[in-house]
Amino acid sequence: MAKVEKDIHVNVPVSRAYEIWTNFEAFPNFMQNVTAIDQAERQLHWIANIRGKREEWDAQITEMTPNQSVSWRSTSGTPNSGTVRFEPHEGGTHVFVTIEYERNPLEAVGDTLTQAVAREVQQDLDNFKYFAEMGEPVVGRREENLAEQTGP
Repeated sequence: MAKVEKDIHVNVPVSRAYEIWTNFEAFPNFMQNVTAIDQAERQLHWIANIRGKREEWDAQITEMTPNQSVSWRSTSGTPNSGTVRFEPHEGGTHVFVTIEYERNPLEAVGDTLTQAVAREVQQDLDNFKYFAEMGEPVVGRREENLAEQTGP
């Protein structure tokens, strides 16, 4: 498994950062390769354009602690998992992302691929920061908080 770890400081309260990140259907607003995410409680169906190829996979949210963290693991497609943590820091939020994914065994350029994924994750975090700091309502915002609805 390859592992990518990135972080960023966002000038919004933890509750705002967590609210945006856990509204998965809004991911296309800040994740460059994500086309759509359909959510049914803790089940996510992802559609993305990865290196010019349409990819689809399912994932399950494995843990949600309001205003602290969210974790997932894939249930189909390329095996992947991850955690996003939110920590108050200097009047804003420090967001930490850890993603683990299985590399294609035929990839001769595994380290180069890992570097490309790390750049994409950093760009998505930069976009998340911009999106969160704009102060606009979250597109597709649900009235209830998913973590409260389904429990940790």
